[in-house]
Amino acid sequence: MPYQSALTVVAPVRAGAVEDLKALLATMGDGVANGSVLDFGALSGVHFARLIVVDADTDHSGAPLPASLVLLSDFDVSVDTHLDELVDTAGEGIDRLFGHCEGYPAGEPTRAQRRDFLRSRVVKEAARYVNTTGRSAKQIRQEAALREAIGDALDRADHGPTGGEPAEVRRSLQELVEREPGLAWAREPAERPGLPARAREKAHAVAIPLLLLPLLPFAILGTPIFAVVLRRHERRDAAPHVKPGEELVHELAALEDHLVQNPFTALGHVKPGRFRRLTLSTTLFLLNHVTRHVFNRGNLSGVKTIHFARWVFIDDKRRMFFASNYDGSLESYMDDFIDKVAWGLNLVFSNGAGYPRTSWLVHGGARDELAFKDYLRLHQVPTRVWYSAYGQLTALNIGQNERIRAGLYGDLSGEDERTWVQSL
Repeated sequence: MPYQSALTVVAPVRAGAVEDLKALLATMGDGVANGSVLDFGALSGVHFARLIVVDADTDHSGAPLPASLVLLSDFDVSVDTHLDELVDTAGEGIDRLFGHCEGYPAGEPTRAQRRDFLRSRVVKEAARYVNTTGRSAKQIRQEAALREAIGDALDRADHGPTGGEPAEVRRSLQELVEREPGLAWAREPAERPGLPARAREKAHAVAIPLLLLPLLPFAILGTPIFAVVLRRHERRDAAPHVKPGEELVHELAALEDHLVQNPFTALGHVKPGRFRRLTLSTTLFLLNHVTRHVFNRGNLSGVKTIHFARWVFIDDKRRMFFASNYDGSLESYMDDFIDKVAWGLNLVFSNGAGYPRTSWLVHGGARDELAFKDYLRLHQVPTRVWYSAYGQLTALNIGQNERIRAGLYGDLSGEDERTWVQSL
């Protein structure tokens, strides 16, 4: 099994076709995908997926930026396998959707033409975050089923989860698993990525710091110059507090809170000039390494409610979008970030036009709570078509279910066994 992969397809929409495309997306979901046109649930190992339309705009110089159809997915197979399944299982749906886009083959495209079109519009993510690397969608669903079966057994038993001796309770649950053929998988440890995949991850974790090490003296020497230029930009960059319109707020709210999870997509302009573009590109490069190799066990510097996230440049780095899948309401999500990683938000998003004013890149910014929340709402993209493979499970639920499965047959001491039983 490989590590989780991601696909980002960005296809410019033909002139005059945007409204028809939005009308089609409106038939496909009301914040949660209904499986029509393109059924993400029919694809192997998909955790989350969405379709959005990025509206046309102009950059700071007045140059046009095209409207685009964006397809995002997170999954457990390779990107090539995922693309093959997309064209094989949803060929007509691909035609209906991407037929609104520039360069899509006319008439009845062949399988190869569909695949080549999607492959040619794939955009590499600047940075990605995965809550727990190597934990598959199949494992998450299986462990949720195990937790439900254990809960039912405990409800039927004479003793509750904290009644009886821990060893007795645990043994009775092991017998339950042994009696149920559908739970036979729970007797084995969870599948993990194979040795080649793990070796590649280790090599990447070590190689990047080693390659960057010779640049460290230059970075140290250049820091004073960077600081001076940064402060000059921070003082002169416009930072207006613009409140989103009520119509947009109501539209966004209507698409949220259908499940215990929510999608978030925000799009913005990168501030003009090479300095901001280079600062943002460097920040995201380093962020991608840290999220890939450090914050990969359910904790993004204190934020534990995100399942998957990505940062993506489009339009030759003139615009960037951030997309995530998170637990709870947007209000609690924003509060979580402000309270725990405001400095991290500032590192990235202060390079976006209109962001609340920062100082020395990490101070201020998101600490202006009202201005920051209005900024996010103003830049949020409505997401009508969003798929979750386990929409009633929070990241906390998923982690707890994984620990229950691991402890069922794991080597537990007396106190660990009692703690495990009490967690049920």
